[in-house]
Amino acid sequence: MESAVRPMIYIGAEVIVSPLGDSAEDNWNALRENRSGIALVPSAGFNQEDIHLSKIAGLNGPLRFQQLVIKALSALKERIDASMLASDRTIVLISSTKGALDDNLHDQFSQTCAAVKQQFHLAHLPMVISNACISGVLALNMAGNMVEIGQYEHVIVIGCDAASDFVLYGFQSLFAVSDKPCAPFDAARNGITLGEGCGAALVSASKSVFNNTPLQLLAGASANDANHISGPSRTGEGLVRSVSRTMQRHGTGTDEVDFICAHGTGTVFNDEMEAIAFDRLALSDKPLNSLKGYFGHTLGAAGVIETAVCMQMMRNGMLIKSLGYRDAGTSKPLNVILENQPKELRTILKTASGFGGGNASLMIRSL
Repeated sequence: MESAVRPMIYIGAEVIVSPLGDSAEDNWNALRENRSGIALVPSAGFNQEDIHLSKIAGLNGPLRFQQLVIKALSALKERIDASMLASDRTIVLISSTKGALDDNLHDQFSQTCAAVKQQFHLAHLPMVISNACISGVLALNMAGNMVEIGQYEHVIVIGCDAASDFVLYGFQSLFAVSDKPCAPFDAARNGITLGEGCGAALVSASKSVFNNTPLQLLAGASANDANHISGPSRTGEGLVRSVSRTMQRHGTGTDEVDFICAHGTGTVFNDEMEAIAFDRLALSDKPLNSLKGYFGHTLGAAGVIETAVCMQMMRNGMLIKSLGYRDAGTSKPLNVILENQPKELRTILKTASGFGGGNASLMIRSL
């Protein structure tokens, strides 16, 4: 275990915009009631099939991606000392897979970044982190690293992806889209359910810029096993290395982890890989869920949205059941949460895995 004393990195002011609501609190209330944002959308598929999706009502027309990013940042602004937005010690990171693909096939991010910089009078143009489905966790880790080394004092992370035909049809071509709401880790799982949404959080060296009490970010590590362009490692090697390095970085033992928010896409191979990795890490007995049954797979936004939910779970002292799970469907046992239950959460582990063999993890700790 590493023994170096690291500076305190704060995270808070979390925002969630999804089919379940426009704030972290609205989304939390829906999760507490085990409501899902997934619904059957008529004629949405490549061959006009009805497809289960998690789509935000009223998010239509052009600039949907930009609308979501601005909406989330506007909400976050109300939860912090807003004067820090214009500081040259502040930067915005946007995590996404495809950005505004429907608006500009050749440049999905420039217009949104310019609009955000202008509207919020930012000193710097936002930076984009786009590394498949680990983008959100990767961006939060990058934010923590930037603050730790003093490159910036405040880093706002916004994870956002809007549903598009391009992405849906692509997953359909891989036979990876579920014909029902996704069922992570369940024996009958057969694919993902795509979703759209936006999450945001402030990572800062200063506790005083938050209107409400923040939590501690234990920025983690990423690891790439370069297994396959779309298929995860059968041994979980990349995820094992990522989580091991994250825990070693902060001198954290397995006994300190109270809960795991897994990636849990609902595909046969992803969920099996995660189960093998958690078994190898001696974490199989930890309470675990996937939030994909509530939000669908929001791709580059998932890591930020799901970390924000973890923060709400910590604030409210409750574990949320893994929606869609009934029967064990992995070769290694997992302690999947079957019902909501009160629990004091001191340290949580968030993981993400994605195309190309990417894996990332981080931890959040209560103060």
